[in-house]
Amino acid sequence: MAEAAIKDTGNAEAHHPLGERLRERRRTLGLTLKEVAGGSGLSVGFISQIERGIAAPSLSSLVSVARVLGTEVSEFLAQPTGDVPITRHDQRSVYAVSPHSLTYERVSSSFPGNVLRSVIIHEPPGHRSEPISHEGEEMFYVLEGTVTVEVAGERTVLEAGDSLHFPSTKTHSSWNHSDRPATILWVGTMDVFGDDRHEERPSKGGAMRGDRDSKTSARSS
Repeated sequence: MAEAAIKDTGNAEAHHPLGERLRERRRTLGLTLKEVAGGSGLSVGFISQIERGIAAPSLSSLVSVARVLGTEVSEFLAQPTGDVPITRHDQRSVYAVSPHSLTYERVSSSFPGNVLRSVIIHEPPGHRSEPISHEGEEMFYVLEGTVTVEVAGERTVLEAGDSLHFPSTKTHSSWNHSDRPATILWVGTMDVFGDDRHEERPSKGGAMRGDRDSKTSARSS
């Protein structure tokens, strides 16, 4: 794991907790918790927990919610850019969606036509991720420790050196069932960094094509 300290992941102009900002955005669009949950592949209960600040979403879950809210993950989370093809083990930034949650190191770069995204995930003992389904495919490769991964109701225990490749459209989650931290290399096709949509970023306070269009898009997701 890189020696760098965890970065402050909030935007400079956004000082309110993540859950409050997500709730404010949802209400601005006139969306219900059920609509956000349905569009993001998450449960209503988990969306409610995020908004109340008693649960922290994973990176992919935050991306899914941001999409339904007609905005990008960069509105809620600052991530390292992928402007270089090489990353060094002692120079990568370590960041998190919220304190005491999973931490990430970006290892993939961004260039025209690229389809793979990759992060190193550091999962603390006892951590359970929320069940989610979304587009694409992904692979887990365990670097250190051991985790349980559940895909479509089937649980698999992965130890260091083990991997699992599956369609992301199947509901999946992971759990560090041990008393030691686990480190996982995640590779997937979901654009968890928002690299493909920088040119479509909304202006402050507005959806990409207006709040009304965003609401319609969310309901059809």
